[in-house]
Amino acid sequence: MVALTTATLLMLILTVAFNTVAGHRLQHQADDELRTRAAAVATTIDTSGPTVRVLETSHDDLLDANVWIYAGHRLLEGPPGAGPLNRITAQLAAQLATQPATQPGHPDRHCTTADLHTPLQLCAQPVPGGQSTATVVTALDLTPYRSSAHTLLVGSLALDAVMLACTYALTRLAVGRALRPVRTMTDQAAEWSAVASEERFGSTRHPAELAALGASLDSILDRIRSLLRHEQQLTGELSHELRTPLSRIIAELDWWGTRPRTAAQTRATHQVIGDAAESMRTICDTLLADAREHTPTAPGIAEVVPTLRRLTELLDVPTHLTITVEGPHLTTGIPPARLERIASPLLTNACRYARSTVTVHAHPTPDGVRLDVIDDGPGVPTEFTAHLFEPGRRANPDDGHTGAGLGLPLARRLARSAGGEVSYDAGHAPGAWFVITLPPGGVTP
Repeated sequence: MVALTTATLLMLILTVAFNTVAGHRLQHQADDELRTRAAAVATTIDTSGPTVRVLETSHDDLLDANVWIYAGHRLLEGPPGAGPLNRITAQLAAQLATQPATQPGHPDRHCTTADLHTPLQLCAQPVPGGQSTATVVTALDLTPYRSSAHTLLVGSLALDAVMLACTYALTRLAVGRALRPVRTMTDQAAEWSAVASEERFGSTRHPAELAALGASLDSILDRIRSLLRHEQQLTGELSHELRTPLSRIIAELDWWGTRPRTAAQTRATHQVIGDAAESMRTICDTLLADAREHTPTAPGIAEVVPTLRRLTELLDVPTHLTITVEGPHLTTGIPPARLERIASPLLTNACRYARSTVTVHAHPTPDGVRLDVIDDGPGVPTEFTAHLFEPGRRANPDDGHTGAGLGLPLARRLARSAGGEVSYDAGHAPGAWFVITLPPGGVTP
């Protein structure tokens, strides 16, 4: 529409200018015709004597057509015919012959235009002489000139319409072809975002005008893929962490429903279920708070050894296994719930694979608090050490233990978000040795 409006204004200006110039040009041609005829008639007039004489020449009929010759107010010669139109024209010629010259550029000449049966232009031009003067009045039918002007106007308007139609069609075609790649890229971006595809626009060639658009769409697709990965990770971590307290609730309900229980046993069951539910709520709050972007770790102080002992009580520990938690009275600068979420996957794995003992040793360091989680199990295979903290990876998926390979990555991510770290000592044998470092919260002697 912008292109069409601009073209319309331009064509309108050009049409007006063209027809104005053409009208002036046709008027100039009519004036030249009258002037030429008046000059030809003036050659047949003799003004050298006391009276004006009209000389007879050959082809008088051609010269006398629409020509009047006056000597002052006296008509010497006029065109043949006595119809009403000729009489009106003769009257106009007589008036014109007695008026002073007013035409610009020709001080000795004046003209007028009359719209009678046909449009006429009459011009009076004095004939210079000696002792007497004469005036030649010539008339010209303007119908052919006006017809030409009208034809030019209609033709230019028709040309304008054709040009505007072509402009609209070509502009629409050009804009459509220019926007076709944009439409294609939009459809591809919508498809790729729906299936989290790895394809990107930067891998294919595009016109320079679309390069920036492709880069922007690639950035949006990368963010969408990152959000989807983050969502999948959060879902997996929640299901992983909630499985243990949920199993405790189911087990207590099954045990309580097998046979009638005393009031004390019922209260104990309710207490276990309540603790498990509270643990589930704490897990959800901790993981969701950590998942929020740009949300710093909530400040808090956790007593390390009591928190770890309480955590071991909540774990499903096999009867043949002994868990030892030792160390001075230490505090760390993170909330107890976050400490439990960091240590829980390591203790769960240690209890799962240990043969007889699991030891947790806490001690202060110059930079904070260090926790060593040691078991006497088979340890981590050497070839799997590099993938130990990758989400969804397990050393032996067919070992008979349930798990999704999300516990250790979650523990490391939570520790790092609090300014700590979770690492594995590959040189320890036999068994596995994991190290947790946390920010300090103070040491109580």
